[in-house]
Amino acid sequence: MASELVLPQWGMEMQDGTIIKWLKKEGDAVEEGEPIVEIETAKLQTELESTASGILARIVAQEGEIVPIRGVLAVIAAPGEELSETASGAVASSAPAAELAEIPPDPPLQRAGDSNPATTEEPVRVQVVPAARRLAQQNGIDLTTVQGSGTRGRILIEDVERAINAPTTTPTTAPAPSTNGARVQVVPAARRLAGQNSIDLGKVHGSGPEGRILLRDVEHAIAGQGPGSGSGSGSGAASAGQVIELKGIRGTIAIRMLQSLQTMAQVTVTTEAIVSEAMTLRQGLSRHQTDGNLSPLHLVIKATARALKEHPRLNALQMEDNVQLVSQINIGVAVALDDGLITPVIEDADTKTLAELAHEGRELAAKTREGTAKPEDVTGGTFTITNLGAMEIDAFTPIINPPQVAILGVGRVVEKPVIADGEITKGSMMYLSLTFDHRIVDGAPAAEFLQSVKGYIEDPWWMVN
Repeated sequence: MASELVLPQWGMEMQDGTIIKWLKKEGDAVEEGEPIVEIETAKLQTELESTASGILARIVAQEGEIVPIRGVLAVIAAPGEELSETASGAVASSAPAAELAEIPPDPPLQRAGDSNPATTEEPVRVQVVPAARRLAQQNGIDLTTVQGSGTRGRILIEDVERAINAPTTTPTTAPAPSTNGARVQVVPAARRLAGQNSIDLGKVHGSGPEGRILLRDVEHAIAGQGPGSGSGSGSGAASAGQVIELKGIRGTIAIRMLQSLQTMAQVTVTTEAIVSEAMTLRQGLSRHQTDGNLSPLHLVIKATARALKEHPRLNALQMEDNVQLVSQINIGVAVALDDGLITPVIEDADTKTLAELAHEGRELAAKTREGTAKPEDVTGGTFTITNLGAMEIDAFTPIINPPQVAILGVGRVVEKPVIADGEITKGSMMYLSLTFDHRIVDGAPAAEFLQSVKGYIEDPWWMVN
């Protein structure tokens, strides 16, 4: 009997995945547990294994397509088995990944003098994933005007986002006259901005559908970064340069960071820790490590894990209508990649020795950079640490990784004059920046947590007990 290969949900934050490459083609034999397709999610690129043995009878989701969780990717059948109509059209019935919606059309126009109104049309039926429907409703987007990029024209969330950024031509985006007689399409916000800055819209290159001028096109023209500057006597328009598409990991980061800032009351507090003793401890222990030196970050992870046990409200997840205090302390450590940022997770960080934290942290970072991290390596985090110390940054304002409620930023270690016992001495200093959601955590408990982390780093000898 034919079975469907569906996109699993790797972690509670995952919403969809992109088909990168099929490792098998239609008609190939596959074994249960055999890698069959490469998937890219917001957090990693990994291989999905076949859930059954048989023949890859039909590939439903094509390479480059974004598929919602539990969406059908392929159909696997027994050798010689005839696919039913249901199986061959699996995606059409893959609820709850998508749902059919009846969208009433706009009422027909009636000419002046017509005695009878035009006949009402039947509602238009479109396929749309729930998240895309919600986004469309929030932004007043008519789904019947949105071109779906999913299988069989299903409307995905990125289709609605494109519609928001590049609305269809209506009277509000009427052609705008230009000094050279050409007529261009321009969205209202771009028109207003151009008028305020004396920009000739006829000289602005529109990046929207059919060359429509968007707000960013006028902004580029004002900044002199595009071909739209109406003033100046340069020999030619500036090159647009490289275009980086916001898709895959980069696109997901863009969406999630914006959602994080728009939905949380984020506040950052900063303190400076004297880490001279910690650096002495690190140097001493590193001489006995067989798989690489300890870094200041490993000491921060150890101190943070202990502080989270004492301040459980910081080790929490924000749900739709409640906050879950999590007993397990799973610390994610951000790893920078060429095209984004991925946060592998050290589970049960509070139960591990400093050497174990260092070993696991290095191993996870290497797997992440090599692209071999598994879904379980990057999911389940309850608190995140991000480190810009290696980039010579002192302090910064990290953005919370939802649904977590806080994130700790780690700066560089730098030598400074320090006053101790009335004497000026040289000391190693490090900034720690905690961003927290003020809806969940008040300023005082957040500061107390940060002071706990600071105290454990400044007096670090407990780490070797």
